Amino acid sequence: MKISTILDKIDEHQLFVPAFQREYVWKRDDAKELLDSLIKDYPTGTMLTWETNQPPELKGSHKYRVEQGAVRILLDGQQRITTLYMLIKGKIPPYYTEAEIIYDTRGMYVNLETRELEYYSKQKMQNDPRWQNITDVFQRTVREKDISDQLRERGQVVDRAREDVIDESVRAIERILDRDFPEQTIPIKANIREAIDIFYKVNDGGVALTEAELALAQISGYWPQARDLFKAKLVKLADDGFVFKLDFIVYALLACLHANGSDMRKLHGAENDAQIRSAWQRLDNQVLDYVVNLLRSKAYVDHTDEINSVYALIPIIAFCFSKNGGHLTETEISKVVKWFYYSQVRTRYISQLPQKLDRDLRTLSDSESPFDDLLRVIAEERPLEIVAGEFVGRGISHPLWGLMKWFFKSRNAVCFTTGVTIRKPMGKIYQLENDHIFPFSRLKEAGYGKENRHNYALAQEITNRAILTQVANRTKSDQDSAGYLQGVLERAPQALKLQSIPMNSELWELENYQDFLAERRDILAKELNEFLAGVATTEATNSAMSLEDMIAIGEADDLEFKATLRWDQAEQRINKTLEDVIVKTVAALGNGQGGSLLIGVGDNCEILGLERDYASLGNADKDKFQLHLLNLLDKALGQSFTTSKLKITFPVVAGIEICQVAAAPASKPLIIKASDKNGLPVEKFYVRNGNSSREMPLSEMPQYIADRFSK
Repeated sequence: MKISTILDKIDEHQLFVPAFQREYVWKRDDAKELLDSLIKDYPTGTMLTWETNQPPELKGSHKYRVEQGAVRILLDGQQRITTLYMLIKGKIPPYYTEAEIIYDTRGMYVNLETRELEYYSKQKMQNDPRWQNITDVFQRTVREKDISDQLRERGQVVDRAREDVIDESVRAIERILDRDFPEQTIPIKANIREAIDIFYKVNDGGVALTEAELALAQISGYWPQARDLFKAKLVKLADDGFVFKLDFIVYALLACLHANGSDMRKLHGAENDAQIRSAWQRLDNQVLDYVVNLLRSKAYVDHTDEINSVYALIPIIAFCFSKNGGHLTETEISKVVKWFYYSQVRTRYISQLPQKLDRDLRTLSDSESPFDDLLRVIAEERPLEIVAGEFVGRGISHPLWGLMKWFFKSRNAVCFTTGVTIRKPMGKIYQLENDHIFPFSRLKEAGYGKENRHNYALAQEITNRAILTQVANRTKSDQDSAGYLQGVLERAPQALKLQSIPMNSELWELENYQDFLAERRDILAKELNEFLAGVATTEATNSAMSLEDMIAIGEADDLEFKATLRWDQAEQRINKTLEDVIVKTVAALGNGQGGSLLIGVGDNCEILGLERDYASLGNADKDKFQLHLLNLLDKALGQSFTTSKLKITFPVVAGIEICQVAAAPASKPLIIKASDKNGLPVEKFYVRNGNSSREMPLSEMPQYIADRFSK
């Protein structure tokens, strides 16, 4: 279908975008790449449409009428077509509003001599007529003659060859309207479920949609109003300072209904319809507002800008949801807040989000003291105590800055100049800003500019920051720190202490800047630790760590993951050298303090299962797999070890069967017989080295064996 025809069909209400599609998320670089490819006549992908007279809920204000007959639903290609609509027509397509366009890709300019694409830059384009708004070119209001005349007026030589280059660029852009987007179609006989299934498969490659977005598409299939209801709630929450994306709602539903953070397929089936509607009603009317108010009133969080990962709210939402409309006790609130603070400052959800949510939500379901146990999980990964060295060179994007703000608000700290509390200031001029205590302009003159990377980081360090209102920050300007802080001390004696400013006035002098930082780091480390300790008393728990917990933490000296026993995923074939790696790992565990090897788990903690290994053994089951594995280990390590020190089990994790080889410490050294590169027999001794296995050099073996295997 021609691009011009596609755009016409959108305007004529013949081509629509379904409500279950994701929002427009392309950025300016994406738009530039698309236009560059079109101008160069490169391939730009296909579009997938579904012709139907029973369309699903549609994006935009248009409501389908039966008398319209069959219309086309755009299932794949929406980002490209929306981009082209905005660039060619210069307006938002009818299925979106201005507010729904996160990144407006209009206003692209093209240099009609070089065909370079950029967004408007006054310095670069103001006096260069070669740069034209590409929308004007599409609308045929740009002519080569006009550009050439303007260039000549500026004293440039424009010969026939140059005119031809400019003219051909104009024509190349205009010809884009006649370009075909290859169209694949789903027949009219397909129903909405079949169309969504195809949509899912098209986007299942991980390029276009996230798992949460795919789940939302499935939900919208059996509950067409879901997306609009979720978006309406997000708007209300954003008005209160708590900004989330649609993905967040899907994670909340999955957590509340299934205590799960990774398997979005649990939400796909229409059998979820009544359950999801009921859960959403409680989330919408009770839980989400309650959690937001809890964070604001008890954790001093006024905006999600202060939070490094909003997904820390998912366990809190699930916990409150489990109360069936009841509120948390004061003790529960204190423990929730304490865990929330540590989840932020120890960046609990910055990586491996689904796996960590899985683990934490299981803990919520199984534990009698859930937030005590959740805090223990964080402590297993990183020390809870904050030390002064953590502040060195850290800017305001670091989570410690968020914790500092919450701490200052908890003390009723005030703006140094206005005396206004930094808690919920009213009016634009009293908005909070992150002020440099020692002005950067002065620090720059003293050698803390960008030319010295280390010093620049110190200039931007959060220990050189205070929270002021906007009006105070503008008034302060680049006033020297010593004079400014002395004035604050005289006007409001407690204001400096409430924001943990060192009270030794000698440290306020510019020449003592690094001493000031060191002193404030010590103060903040001490006061923040005391603040966190005082939020709630954490009870000691003795709950055993589950296999799921072990996987979520990742590989260690006593735990290793292998994706398969013998199936080479990269080469898609049986690779028996992988079996040698399995033997090596078990030997290393036995030669050390023991541990477990998990087969069917990827390095990234992804649960892969054993199906490929089963197939490689002739469509085997776990019994045949176990027999094959034992034969390998018996041959390499001896039956005296395998019968007394090994335990092979097949646990089910996240609904998928894996293999666990638990090895106890061997009674005598496990030496593996192998061949060197010349085919000659050699003996190798493997030990654990962190989360991997390594061959021990011959020179180190006697001492290790003496220490490890001595009676």
